[in-house]
Amino acid sequence: MERGPAIFSALVFLLFGAALLGWTGARALHRAPVAEGVRPAIAVPLALLSGAGSLALGVWCLQRF
Repeated sequence: MERGPAIFSALVFLLFGAALLGWTGARALHRAPVAEGVRPAIAVPLALLSGAGSLALGVWCLQRF
């Protein structure tokens, strides 16, 4: 009964993490701002950390069921 929500939440975390990492990488590669009004030295690592954390949560959710 709990497999459905676990799979759904894992997919949401995995898709969000992958999209955030891809978007951040593309923006950083083109030297475009990642977040408006934030220095790139702070925005890029924070976005990468958030994306990696989201991927880790997605993997954790898949391992839990």
